[in-house]
Amino acid sequence: MERVYNFSPGPAMAPLEVLETAQREMLNYHGTGMSIMEMSHRSKPYEAMHNKAIADLRQVMRIPDNFKILMMQGGGTLQFACVPLNLLGDKKKANYLVTGAWSEKSVSEASRFCTVNLVASGKDTKYTTVPDPSTWNVDPEGAYFYYAANETMHGVEFELTDEMLAKIGDQPIVVDTCSNFLSRPIHWNKIVAMFAGAPKNASSGISFVIVREDVLGHALKITPTQCDWTICAANNSMYNTPPCFSIYMCGLYFEWMIKSGGIDVLHEISKRKAAIIYDAVNASNGFYNCAVNPKFRSNMNVPFFIKDGDKNLEKSFLEEAEKAGLYTLSGHRFVGGIRVSLYNGVPIEGAVKLAEFMMEFCKNNSN
Repeated sequence: MERVYNFSPGPAMAPLEVLETAQREMLNYHGTGMSIMEMSHRSKPYEAMHNKAIADLRQVMRIPDNFKILMMQGGGTLQFACVPLNLLGDKKKANYLVTGAWSEKSVSEASRFCTVNLVASGKDTKYTTVPDPSTWNVDPEGAYFYYAANETMHGVEFELTDEMLAKIGDQPIVVDTCSNFLSRPIHWNKIVAMFAGAPKNASSGISFVIVREDVLGHALKITPTQCDWTICAANNSMYNTPPCFSIYMCGLYFEWMIKSGGIDVLHEISKRKAAIIYDAVNASNGFYNCAVNPKFRSNMNVPFFIKDGDKNLEKSFLEEAEKAGLYTLSGHRFVGGIRVSLYNGVPIEGAVKLAEFMMEFCKNNSN
């Protein structure tokens, strides 16, 4: 079977060059006579790869020297707990902005360890927009301000505006970038910690935490060793056996990003791919409907419904799309509809082919 265009929300389509390199090196990594999956994580070949992956990520994301890069297991979901465990210190409260299902889940987890102040929630709009900052209620006694930069399920993406930053004040900012990690630049002067599970734009089985050095060393006493960012940093993410193959795949991905022109180039490509799909939605005269506020529409995840949620048409759409080599377009089971995920591994050609399919399907089923 030929390769298809895979619009999965994660694990996601990977660049062909990355997969081909892994294929070539699978049985004999750099002349060692063994796979990277087989060698000790204390061996020199592995440590060289491990450290290069960290250095390349620092280059790709332009991460300042006063931030530590941690590679951890447990997915982004584990970091929902790690954030309060590591950042509460002697405070009892934290501020959370809820803009979708994932930030909602982070509140549930943080509530185990502290009093969560709900800054604002987009739930009453079915998570189709970001609450106006004039309505935000930020508790000045909070240990930090937390938000999700992109909501995978609902297709809401945003950066903090000057008005939002004024509301936050001088509180440390923590950002969940699980679903737009490596797709756009980060303004590091505004945050103390960023985390991301990596199956969207890199490799599953690993999470990245990028944390400013001065906030380390204050984990709660109940923090499990494997959740303590300070211990992870002190051991170069090798306190125990790391997810070696996932780190290797991420390293290949970072190399590909550098060759491709870096984060700014890939961000522009992401915007172009998203515009192609949104243009097809907008040109359908209501056949396709994306309810997300255009100001906050995600470049990574484009959700839409067909004729306001016609299940039969959606079923036909998915079946015919697969016949055309367009896979994994079903919306999240909690949301429904169609969802197009446009991570870095999806080429522009894939977005174009999908948009053409969308317009043809609309033409054939509008009556």
